[in-house]
Amino acid sequence: MRICTLSKRIAFIVIVVVLSVAILALSVYFLTVHCKSSKYLIKIDVSSVPSPSAYEITENDVELTFGKMHYAKVGIGEQAVILVHGNGSSHKKLISLAKYLSNRYTVFLPDSRCHGESDSVDKISYKLISADLVEFADKLGIVKPIVVGHSDGGIVAINTAIEYPDFMKAFVSFGANSHPSKFKFYFTLQVKIKNFFKHSILNDMMLNEPNFTSSDLASIRVPAYIVAGEFDIMPLSDTVYIHENIKDSDIAIVQGGNHVNYVHDGKQAYAILIF
Repeated sequence: MRICTLSKRIAFIVIVVVLSVAILALSVYFLTVHCKSSKYLIKIDVSSVPSPSAYEITENDVELTFGKMHYAKVGIGEQAVILVHGNGSSHKKLISLAKYLSNRYTVFLPDSRCHGESDSVDKISYKLISADLVEFADKLGIVKPIVVGHSDGGIVAINTAIEYPDFMKAFVSFGANSHPSKFKFYFTLQVKIKNFFKHSILNDMMLNEPNFTSSDLASIRVPAYIVAGEFDIMPLSDTVYIHENIKDSDIAIVQGGNHVNYVHDGKQAYAILIF
């Protein structure tokens, strides 16, 4: 009986110690993240954000070299904005933002190849998506757009600015990374596990691309806004690396933001872009 009681006490003490260490580690982690982010940290103020526009969203298809690209369009502003969604997503995740932006701009929301209602093909890469984006704009007569990309879309925005220097007026990158090794370990592990049980060329792309060197980023000639969440899936150091190597760029770290929450909330994303 005494042995059983002693074992229970030891087990209880071990559990308490493990939980205490875990809580301490998490506290140190969040404190470290906060300290590193504080220089660029912004708190989103949505108090002055207008209501989303009442313009009708239209859905269309356009034939590109790879096949059919589906896209949505809203607004009648003179300046065109192209919103590029993330990996495994579609234009629908950015409709809320588009409704706010359409107060000022004409907004286009394409589904990248192998995503949404666009055709799926055997090959995909950020370079191919960039080429598709330029061809899409050419087919629709879009000149000097502002490109706003989230996650993989942010990578596409950066890559397009590198490879097609005269294509866009400016770009905004939400939650992009410069190299697959820059993901936090838990995210990389998660993607690898998913890919093991259900292989996907979309996962392959994330695990092997991009590879933006400092010289690649330095070649960008258009204004850029590099944004990430305070608790994003890549370390702040990588966001700073991208910003510091693009000469004409600004940076913001969204207080309390993770990889998606402030972007998919159109009101918050609009406040970041406009104010």
